[in-house]
Amino acid sequence: MAQILVVDDELAIRQLLTDVLEMEGHEVRAAADGLAAVSAFEALRPDCVVLDLMMPGLDGYGVLRRIRGEDGEPVPVIMLTAAADRESAARAWVDGADFYVAKPFVPDDVVDLLHRLLYEGPVVGVV
Repeated sequence: MAQILVVDDELAIRQLLTDVLEMEGHEVRAAADGLAAVSAFEALRPDCVVLDLMMPGLDGYGVLRRIRGEDGEPVPVIMLTAAADRESAARAWVDGADFYVAKPFVPDDVVDLLHRLLYEGPVVGVV
């Protein structure tokens, strides 16, 4: 299966997504903040990133811009956020997010989106 980087400053969300994605057979690495996410991304070059928007230090927008600035094939990014408004979603898309998911979310929806992004090609939207 795929290697997924899960980035969220909330331990409970990181653990939930890690558990659900590992049950689906994916290899999961987690980061608790934006700087750790950038380092993990550069070291791992995962197949997909599930990225929280609001984090202390480097936020999800900053991480997304760094990811999109990397050479090579773009890695799909699913943004997670409690700030589910049009302005935030528009900014995420401008910065290169593939999907924008509002918290609270259904873990199976994230799994479904991930599978669509990895195995069916580009999709863009809001959940």
